[in-house]
Amino acid sequence: MAMQAQALSGGFHEPVYDSQAVFRLLMDGMARPGTVQTVSIDIGQPTPLGRAAGAIALTLCDADTPVWLQPAVAKSAAAEWIVFHTGATIIAEKAEARLAFLTAGSRPCSPGLFSAGTQEYPDRSTTLVIEVESFTSGKTMTLSGPGIKTPLTATVAGLPDIFLSFWADNRGLFPRGVDVILTAGDRLLCLPRTTTIA
Repeated sequence: MAMQAQALSGGFHEPVYDSQAVFRLLMDGMARPGTVQTVSIDIGQPTPLGRAAGAIALTLCDADTPVWLQPAVAKSAAAEWIVFHTGATIIAEKAEARLAFLTAGSRPCSPGLFSAGTQEYPDRSTTLVIEVESFTSGKTMTLSGPGIKTPLTATVAGLPDIFLSFWADNRGLFPRGVDVILTAGDRLLCLPRTTTIA
């Protein structure tokens, strides 16, 4: 009963205004990879979703969005919360997902297991939303590529050790490939597939 109550609670207080505000944060983050954006809207999301991850779900998911959830998320109230508030369908096949949510420290799957789009439609790929521990400590990565005037550093705690090789494989698929949004509580950092990480 408690899980069901969590699933029905929260959400955007002003859906149109709030979703537009979060969408602008995401577009700015994708246009300027490596910059940290903060979601200030209180949405009352259930764990293990952080505020930023929950806001992304509310903004990008709808009845036409197949969503894959890592088991830790799928077995929580967060799964029903996403379905209730967005109408999205939770699916078991990674390759069919448009959005995928993973928790901190999770081992990312091979990019080949998610949809990388096609040469004709590279935008028909999966966006991975990965919850990490923080952007104030941890490993330092140097980012370069479109939207980054001079190489910048991003500090991320909670990324699995294989993330850099995962990202190198993903870059090798360009123009196909997945995009990644890292979230840490109420903060997010976008890594479009065009970004190079050293």
